[in-house]
Amino acid sequence: MTQFPDIKANATSPHPSRRSLVGLDWFTFFLADVQTGFGPFVAVYLTTAQWTQQDIGFILSITGIIGLLGRMPGGALVDAARSERNVAAIAVVCIGISALMLAAWPLFPLVFLSTVLSSSANCVLAPAIGAISLGLVGHFAIGPRLGRNARFASLGTVVAAAAMGVGGYFFSSRSVFIITALLLGPTLIALWQIRSGEVDPTRAHGGSKPLVHPEQNLLRLALNGPLLAFAVCNLLFQLANAAMLPLMGSILTMRSANWATVLIAACIIVPQLIVAALSPWVGRRADKWGRRPLLLIGFGALPLRCLLFAYMPDPSFVVFEQILDGISAAVLGVLVPLVVADISRNTGRFNLAQGVIGTAVGIGAALSTSFAGYVSDHSGSQSAFLDLAAIAACGFAFVLFVMPETRPR
Repeated sequence: MTQFPDIKANATSPHPSRRSLVGLDWFTFFLADVQTGFGPFVAVYLTTAQWTQQDIGFILSITGIIGLLGRMPGGALVDAARSERNVAAIAVVCIGISALMLAAWPLFPLVFLSTVLSSSANCVLAPAIGAISLGLVGHFAIGPRLGRNARFASLGTVVAAAAMGVGGYFFSSRSVFIITALLLGPTLIALWQIRSGEVDPTRAHGGSKPLVHPEQNLLRLALNGPLLAFAVCNLLFQLANAAMLPLMGSILTMRSANWATVLIAACIIVPQLIVAALSPWVGRRADKWGRRPLLLIGFGALPLRCLLFAYMPDPSFVVFEQILDGISAAVLGVLVPLVVADISRNTGRFNLAQGVIGTAVGIGAALSTSFAGYVSDHSGSQSAFLDLAAIAACGFAFVLFVMPETRPR
């Protein structure tokens, strides 16, 4: 375990108001609604527009490439910002604009520009939410707070996926992105309920006091063994995971175009219900059990899911197989920012450290969709899922043998 000095700021800072905490709840809820429109629904939308799997894989890879290039600058931007709330608001508006561009027409230039805009916005949203949460409650209460964030985000995803699935079935897959744009209003209203004066900027950046030599903290972060190990773990996980549902979405679309949007919505709803149920428990258990046992559970569920997708791709089974995705998502949704908070404590670079992990996630996601799309086009979808299962097994092994425990004493 890593031992840290006490942080007096957590003991002396005023408690956040109920308005700010509830505002953060609903911001994570509606932000998940907005973000649900991208990913698998994009694959369904472009498949119905007669795009090839390789072209769809390329567009989806743009998301990963932007994540690769933008996560660390996005985290550094949040660390440097005077108001994390304003940064988050600008990013949400960009996602709404990109959704309208996608809904306008599935032409390559518009789809490409929309993907770049939404992916860039997501580079700052994840660290901004983590910073707001840490700034409100401090290190000692961040585990349960992250569990609550994950619960509301999952519930938001469930509501959005259901609405978008119904809209896609009764109208068209284009309606998914119209719904996404309409959710922009309530997302911004919820964000503005968080009182900026209650978000402690020192805590939000992971530091117990103002930085005297910030370049030394950057060097400490760059040479931090646990952070680098955790980055590799997340890279391998996303390399196996990112292409799973988009690839299955394309398979379901080719088998039953009318039901594809509904099935994809169900594949999103099932794991999110699991996340909503498990996330607070994960946040509490992480303080008692430590981080590694829960990480092993989350990483271990992925290779099993890959194998089930490979050998049991029938739509009636796929929805239930997504329970495993819910287990992984519940664990990683809470533990990724929690482990980063452990590792970056007292450096003042919490959001930059989140950017390091986000860069690893971006590398894995960028390679995953192109790799899986290529293998699927040339060797079949079963071979693609088996290759992803092998990569997922490597990620589990890395957590088991390399990743240290980061829970503070």
